[in-house]
Formats: sequence, structure tokens, C-alpha cells
Amino acid sequence: MLATELRGSPGSAGPAAADESVALARRTGDPATLARALGAATLHACGRAGLAPMRDAVGAELVDVAARAGLATDEILGHLVRVQARSALGDTAGAAGHAGSARRLAADHERPLVEVLTSWSDTVGAAVEGAPDAEVEAAVRAATAGLEGTGMAGLETGLETLALLCLRVGRGRADAGAGLAPGDAGSYASWAAPWTLLAAGRDDAAARRALARVPDPPPGLLIEALWVLAGRAAVHLGDRRVAERARAALAPAAGELAAGSGLVAAGPVSDHLEVLDAFLAQGRGATT
Repeated sequence: MLATELRGSPGSAGPAAADESVALARRTGDPATLARALGAATLHACGRAGLAPMRDAVGAELVDVAARAGLATDEILGHLVRVQARSALGDTAGAAGHAGSARRLAADHERPLVEVLTSWSDTVGAAVEGAPDAEVEAAVRAATAGLEGTGMAGLETGLETLALLCLRVGRGRADAGAGLAPGDAGSYASWAAPWTLLAAGRDDAAARRALARVPDPPPGLLIEALWVLAGRAAVHLGDRRVAERARAALAPAAGELAAGSGLVAAGPVSDHLEVLDAFLAQGRGATT
């Protein structure tokens, strides 16, 4: 309970509670207790960039424990965790396989929200596989329509704008903020603002001020994608300080895609690190 309550909070208390809960659960020998503890542990395997392998391992154990004990809800969660992790690791086939397993279980046990979530993973897969911008953007908007009325905090408001922005930035588009408004980005507005200001034709000074106010992303599955938005905006606007922050934060995820949420895809982290490195090596001006 403590680990779950501390989801998304900074510091070591949450991860420590998750680790202790898993250790205690293993001693009980009770699969249901262990499954709940592993579920809590997944919430704390995203405190920094580059932890997709850890999430994949926890998700794999959760699927195994839950399947053997007939715990459908926990098994669905394990598959969804693996969808996210395999997406970050560039394994679109693996992500699709786990999405299919989650859908089948959800159909058998009447869990309609699973279809909503896995529709987003399909969109991410299309983006990763290089589908045309127009096709992926249409899929994003269709997936957004499925969120209406679900009451899923953080998803109903802002996710469409974030997903479109990540897709465009991941593909190196300088007009990534075109047609988007920071007010439509919900809780992601801070990371969207520099791009939307640039696209709206506002002077660079306004975009620079917005970028200077961008905070470190909170712990969570969007951490790589949000750092990509901040880092690439810093390159466009010539902000070495933000570029250095983004470069340091993204370095542990060099072998991953900025797609660990299974909701948005911002391209290979290594590509963004190359751009950041080239900019920082210049020591002057902005580059695209």
C-alpha cells in the first residue's frame, strides 16, 4: 500500500517500500500477495531514464506468477507492463504479442479499458515502424477518441497533443508544434510550450523563457519522451544549460526508444543524444 501511495514521488522511499514489499511477499509463498507486490514494484521502475529492462523483468515475473495462480487482473497488468517495456526496447513484435494477450484476457474477464490502452500501443508500433506522419497522426486522434469518458487522469487531457509533438520531434521536424496549443497539453504544457510558441511565430525570446521554466520530468513512463522534448527544444533555441541537463538524463537510455509509456513515441534516444552532443560540442549558437 505504501509503495502504491508513493507512486510518482521523488526520493527513495517509494522504491524502498516496493523492494521491501516484494521481499516480504516472497516469504509468504502466496502468489496473490507476490503479484500485488510486483505490481507495486512496476510503479517504481521508472525513476530515471533507461530502466525498461528492469520493468520488463518485473513484468515477466508478474505474468508468470499470475498465470499460474489464475489471477487474471494481475496477469493483464503484467502483459501491459511488458507492452511498455518491449516498446522502449524496440521490440514491436514482442509489444504487439503482449498487447494481444492482454486483449484476450480482458475480453474473457470484461476489462474494457484494456482495449483503450492497447490501441495506443498499436499507434506507437506504427510510429516505430516508420508509418507516414499522416497515418500515425490519424491513429493518434482515433486513439484519443477512445479515451473520452474513461476518467483516466493524465490521459483524457493532453495526451493527444503530447503524442503528436513527440512523433514530430522524434522525426526531426522543426515545425513540431504546428497546430498545437500549450493549453491543450494538460499537465504536459511545460514541455509543449517552447514548441508551440515557436510554431505560432512568436519571437524566440518567449520560447526561450518557456524553455528556461521547464522542470525535470517527474518519475514515470514518460520521462524519456519529456526529456527529448526539452533537449531538442534546447538545441533549436541555443540553450546549453537545458541541453546539458537533457543529455545527462537521457544517457542511461542510449539503447532504448523514447517510447516506454506505450503511449507516445519520440524515436531512438541515441539519435537525440547525437544531436545534443553535436550542439554541445559547438559551444555556440543553435543548430537543428
